[in-house]
Amino acid sequence: MSLIQTEVLTKRFGPVTAVDELTVDVSPGVTGLVGANGAGKSTLLKILLGLVPATEGRARVLGLDVASDGPAIRERVGYMPEHDCLPPDVSATEFVVHMARMSGLPTTAARERAADILRHVGLYEERYRPMGGYSTGMRQRVKLAQALVHDPSLVLLDEPTNGLDPAGRDDMLELIRRIGTEFGISVIVTSHLLGELERVCSAIVVIDGGRLLRHSATASVTAQTPVVTVEVDGDHAALHAWLSGAGIAVELDGRLLHVDVGDDAAYDVVRDAVTDLGLGLVRMERERHRMIEMFTDDPARRGGAHV
Repeated sequence: MSLIQTEVLTKRFGPVTAVDELTVDVSPGVTGLVGANGAGKSTLLKILLGLVPATEGRARVLGLDVASDGPAIRERVGYMPEHDCLPPDVSATEFVVHMARMSGLPTTAARERAADILRHVGLYEERYRPMGGYSTGMRQRVKLAQALVHDPSLVLLDEPTNGLDPAGRDDMLELIRRIGTEFGISVIVTSHLLGELERVCSAIVVIDGGRLLRHSATASVTAQTPVVTVEVDGDHAALHAWLSGAGIAVELDGRLLHVDVGDDAAYDVVRDAVTDLGLGLVRMERERHRMIEMFTDDPARRGGAHV
């Protein structure tokens, strides 16, 4: 069953089109929603939750129509908003228990579930402290906990690493990975940081100006290119000249050479060149496409992927 389906989904705010005729079919798993700030990611999530009506088009979440089944969708979907929305004078336990009860859990079950989920997100020891004294990372973990407390089938995470330092981002990405692999909950996670989504997502949906730019498996976006990066200890220019003379397409980039290996024979040519020139081979590795390439229109860019 499809997790999310949209058909020519459009949302306008006066003269501004936030989501523009978006048609996409998202399968279960961890999916990244990629786009620059203002691309329409947050608006799309609110439409999918039934919080904001679409101007045109249709959308279904877990088989439910967003136009008529908003309350039923929110019973089965967890949502972590981007903005800071936590009451400062309330403890994490009180807040997460309240959110669990709002989702329909009885009081005893809500308390048990809140304690369990706060342990999973790493806040068990701090759960009784007022949230006004929490760090940004701790507050993000509380928002994640309240999205998970009612055991949803799907969670929508809006920029969950915002404001976090590198260590905090790593911790949050690991939590997201565990949600998908250990908890068995599907995840839609938005970010404008492409490297983050490469690490945790099995698929990506790229939107730009509210329009669909690409929807594919992450592996296909980050697949190997026919280019090998070569680093040697010695005369890089001499190696460049040797390979060029052998008919190998090569680009010199400082201490690195980017060699086009159309077939396996090219590896032997590089090895022979390094040996003949008496150079030390530091590394030779296959390059991979990067998500950032989807946003370039320069067809000459090395390894570029275009849609």
